Amino acid sequence: MIKGLGTALITPFDANGKVDYEALARLLDTQLTGFVDYLVVLGTTGEAATLTTEEKKEVRQFIVHYVHTHPVPSLEGRPGGVIPLVLGVGGNCTAVVCESLKTIDLTGYEAILSVCPYYNKPNQEGLYQHFCKVAEASPIPVILYNVPGRTGVNLLPETVMRIYEAHPDKIIGIKEASGNIEQIKKLIQLSNTPSLEGRDGEGFPPLLVISGDDGIACEVMQAGGAGLISVASNAFPEDFWHIVHDKDRALQTKYNEMVKLLFAEGNPVGIKAVLAQKGIIQNYLRLPLVPASEELKERIKGLEVRG
Repeated sequence: MIKGLGTALITPFDANGKVDYEALARLLDTQLTGFVDYLVVLGTTGEAATLTTEEKKEVRQFIVHYVHTHPVPSLEGRPGGVIPLVLGVGGNCTAVVCESLKTIDLTGYEAILSVCPYYNKPNQEGLYQHFCKVAEASPIPVILYNVPGRTGVNLLPETVMRIYEAHPDKIIGIKEASGNIEQIKKLIQLSNTPSLEGRDGEGFPPLLVISGDDGIACEVMQAGGAGLISVASNAFPEDFWHIVHDKDRALQTKYNEMVKLLFAEGNPVGIKAVLAQKGIIQNYLRLPLVPASEELKERIKGLEVRG
């Protein structure tokens, strides 16, 4: 079920710095239209690192309840129903991540998305052992998350496959945000090699390789990738659904400049500026992140007008 377009949801805040649940409901309404295949909750884009344990619990539960009471309509021959949810659960202390997985309520979530440990800069063996522990602790499937630009470490294709082969019953995919298309292609090739141990005869499907970069979604899909976990689809779900499902390179090219602007001052700075301009949220972030500069907001607004 975790294929196609997934939106990495932002977390809206109000002027007092509190989670803005009215804005979150408005955002969810824009996502529950049939053009998003699943939602990723409390990831990097959701500013999870700055939310308290209680806030994370409240956001988790709010989204589960809202999604289950607002089923997606059938659209263009696609079935409707309750949209799948993926929850971000990661960190740079293996023991803390594993304890969280054993204690938090994961009801309503299909899988977790777990980022490579950051700051510590473990080697490949450390990454392998970390994710093996995460797989053992998680009661639901696990999607690995490789994003070297944020973590300082690169989860290599061979290590990914070691982790998968050690826990094929739990590891279902990887969000690959290295930006290295050759590395991603190599991983896709390895994940589809039928002779890999633990694959044939055991009923385990190939590892899902999911693009973590809006700007190269078509390239990843054409290489055999399983879709995109998108930041941009917070604001442009229909267009990015077509980019993913139709492999529409022309439409992706149309968004090249917008995608660059979304990340020009950090994520989710850009996408929150877009959503605020659309009237969906207020443009507030939590320190150390600050709202987009006036210059960036004007550049984004100019693209919006031309689009």
